Amino acid sequence: MSTKQKIALMTGAATLAGGFAVVTMSMGHASVVCDGLDQALRNNESFIAGQRANPDAQSAARIANREAVIKQINVQREASGCGAAPAAPAAPAAPAGQGQGQNQQGQNQGQNQNQGQNQGQNQGQAAPPAGGAGGQVVCAGSTVTLSGEAGAPAASSNQFPLGTRLKVTNLDNNKSTTVTVTSPSGSCALLNNAAFEQVREPGKFLIRKARIERVG
Repeated sequence: MSTKQKIALMTGAATLAGGFAVVTMSMGHASVVCDGLDQALRNNESFIAGQRANPDAQSAARIANREAVIKQINVQREASGCGAAPAAPAAPAAPAGQGQGQNQQGQNQGQNQNQGQNQGQNQGQAAPPAGGAGGQVVCAGSTVTLSGEAGAPAASSNQFPLGTRLKVTNLDNNKSTTVTVTSPSGSCALLNNAAFEQVREPGKFLIRKARIERVG
C-alpha cells in the first residue's frame, strides 16, 4: 500500500469515527429530552386519572387544562422524534363502601384545594413584582405548567443543568417565584405543585403569558 493510500485510509477512518461520535451525542441528547417529555406526560395523565376517580366541582376544568398540556407535550414529542407515548396509567379504584359519601368527599377536596389556592395567592403577592431586578430572559414565548410533583418549590427543565436558579413570572397577575432546577423535564421550565401555587391564577393549570429569567 502506497503512502497516499495509507493517508487516505486513515483520513476516512477518522471522519467515520467523528461522524459516529456526533450521531451518538445527538441520540443521547434526544433520549434525555424524550425521557423528560415522557415523565411530564405520565405526571399529567396520573393527575387526570386521579381527578376522574375522585371528582369534585372543579375536576372538569382541571382535566380540560391538563388535556391541553398533554396535547402540547405530544407536539413536542413528535418534533423531538420520540417513539410511542408511554401507556396511560390506570385510574385508581374507588375505596369499597364509599357510596353516597363520595360527593361529600369531593366537596371537601374542592374546599381544601380552594384554600390551597388562596395560600398560593398570598405567597405570590409577597414575591418581587415583574420588571424588577432580574436576570437573563430565556425561552421567550414559552408556556409554564406544573409537573404534579410534591415537595418544596422547585422546577425541572430540558435546557438548564441541575442547580440553575430560574425566576418565573406570571404576566397575567405579575406574581413571581424563584426556584432551583432539581430534575430534567420536557419543558424549558416545569414547576412543581408548590411553586405553581405561588404564581397561578385560580382554576388555571397553564400560564400562557410567562417571563422566565435565569438568575443563577
